[in-house]
Amino acid sequence: MLAYIVLLLAALSRILPHTLFHTQTWNFTAVGGGLLFFGSRMGAGSTGRFTRLSAIKLVSALAVLIATDYYLTVYAYGYAFHANSYLVTWLWYAAVCLIGMGLLEKPSVLRVAAGALASSTSFFLLSNLMVWIGGTAASMYPHTLAGLAACYTAAIPFYRNDLVSTAITAGALFGLPVLAAKIAESMHAAQNQPLA
Repeated sequence: MLAYIVLLLAALSRILPHTLFHTQTWNFTAVGGGLLFFGSRMGAGSTGRFTRLSAIKLVSALAVLIATDYYLTVYAYGYAFHANSYLVTWLWYAAVCLIGMGLLEKPSVLRVAAGALASSTSFFLLSNLMVWIGGTAASMYPHTLAGLAACYTAAIPFYRNDLVSTAITAGALFGLPVLAAKIAESMHAAQNQPLA
């Protein structure tokens, strides 16, 4: 249940800035960290395999984010929606869930950091490559090595914000429960110590 709440909050972190504040987030959202967390809760089970329940959870996550993409494209940005323009993004959503499932089912600080870095960097590389290849900004970035470099350079502020927001979100989602457990453990140990 918590994983679905996190997924909903991740989707809302994309929508609310547009609907409430009429502003853009510059990629400062909870999507990357939320997908890593959601993936870690998809559960491969004791067999370590991708199960039918894992597939259902993955499809439900994709459905929420596809609906978010549709809403933002049509209502927030005022563009026509073309599903083929989002295929790489949707594959990325699934890949980040699978990274969370494989890497973060047993989280550690190093694994969470690696997951955050992998998800943000892969999104930066893939999404900007797709913009350069044929997105709406194709006329801005010629199909040359210099055009590709310009496309990536222009996206660095978005990458920075995505990396920071993913690290904060993933750190909070994976770290706060560990911190709470340690605090509860120390409080329990303190209560059970005999008084001198």
